Amino acid sequence: MVGLEIHQEERAGRLTLRLTGTLDNQTALLLRQSLDTLGSREVELDFTHLREFRDSAVGVLTHGLVDRKVRLRGLAGHHQRMFRYFGLSMGEASSSRAYYTPEEVLA
Repeated sequence: MVGLEIHQEERAGRLTLRLTGTLDNQTALLLRQSLDTLGSREVELDFTHLREFRDSAVGVLTHGLVDRKVRLRGLAGHHQRMFRYFGLSMGEASSSRAYYTPEEVLA
């Protein structure tokens, strides 16, 4: 199993967790535990450098994110939709976009 590395970076008072490796059920639980240790701080999760992001990890992560101040960055459209399906708001820019693009509707 390829693991997940969580790189913590703080700039101008903003905490970012940059994720590299594989995000699956097991590593999503580890990420949730890391977030729990941060308390109520606002956190940005950067998914840009993940090699693999399994869909099942979304459900595990969302359970711990719904009640937190968290920003998500670097998500593909598919994973943005999945987080919304699980009830996690993606912010104003993403929420104005339809769940499906015209190409997906026609497919």
